[in-house]
Amino acid sequence: MDPIEELLTRGVENIIPNKEKLRALLASGKKLNIYLGIDPTATQIHIGHAVPLRKLNAFAQLGHTVTFLIGDFTALIGDTSDKESERPVLTSEQIQANFQTYKSQAQKVLDFSKVKVHFNSEWLKDLKFADIIKLCQHFSAGDFVGRELIKKRLAESKKVGLHELFYPVMQGYDSYFMDTDIQLGGTDQTFNMQAGRVFQKNLRHKESFIIANGFLEGTDGRKMSKTWNNAIWLTDSPNEIYGKVMSLRDELIVQYFTLATNVSMDEISNVNQRLKDGKNPMKLKKELAYHLVLELHDKQAAGKAQEEFEAVHQKGETESASALEINATRLLDALGVSRSEGKRLFEQGAIDLNNERVDTDMEVKPGDMVKVGKKKFIKII
Repeated sequence: MDPIEELLTRGVENIIPNKEKLRALLASGKKLNIYLGIDPTATQIHIGHAVPLRKLNAFAQLGHTVTFLIGDFTALIGDTSDKESERPVLTSEQIQANFQTYKSQAQKVLDFSKVKVHFNSEWLKDLKFADIIKLCQHFSAGDFVGRELIKKRLAESKKVGLHELFYPVMQGYDSYFMDTDIQLGGTDQTFNMQAGRVFQKNLRHKESFIIANGFLEGTDGRKMSKTWNNAIWLTDSPNEIYGKVMSLRDELIVQYFTLATNVSMDEISNVNQRLKDGKNPMKLKKELAYHLVLELHDKQAAGKAQEEFEAVHQKGETESASALEINATRLLDALGVSRSEGKRLFEQGAIDLNNERVDTDMEVKPGDMVKVGKKKFIKII
């Protein structure tokens, strides 16, 4: 696939103002200013967070000027674009502590030798109150309160802090200050990124662009979240990454290849076709797991993780994991859980029977192997 076409399509949900104008700009050969901003409000990055990092890295590899922006100043407010309540206000000390491990994690995906790193406090802390008033004149309060989640909070009589109105203005100023051509971010950031386009248009009379990426679903198909234990973290060990990929729902295989790896789109098309042709999804998941461990660790780690998985899960060598021998005729009986708990496990895709995902109770026979989660194995006797 043509590099520009891949930039504009792989994992991309929306391009503002439109794809054709941006394609023409990229084809012109002009060196562009591109940035991705993150607020260090947590200490870990999962592979879903890494989707825009991969896009930023792709632009860097093509020779554009790219910036990885740490929103240490905006994090004092906290973005509520995808939240149904105010974020707690963080102290400067908390923000600095959260950022300590960010770079070490991000460099698994991002080549920092080709990327500029800035903190937006470098320019936001110097704004005077009169400057902020002038910036706010480019927007209306209605623009902010018209957002879906803000309307929902107001309708439910939940507090919407006045300070929250300043977040898009500050993020927009980041884009203006760096004279950005392209902003990268998730679709939930579209409103904030639009503020940057407003400043570029009104203050610099310049067209700028937004590339909004899609979201990688968690291993169970829900939003990737620590709460639901369905995330693959950049800090996970090779064995953890491999095992979590093998627990994926089959319909997520192509999405994970596309958003979470650097495998070529031609290869991914081949994976998709093999799935349609009835290829065993487990084989394709093993290929995916190998690639992901390879990219986040190295070839040796990927090979070892695959060997250990095959030893434990496919050769019956369960000595390295907790194993039980149970006499049962039904799967739920073997699990030893209530029907409601069993239903939850089935819905989460946490049960495999003889290396095949099952989503309901069924008969079992002697010799069957049941896997619950990552490390619990039950052999039916």
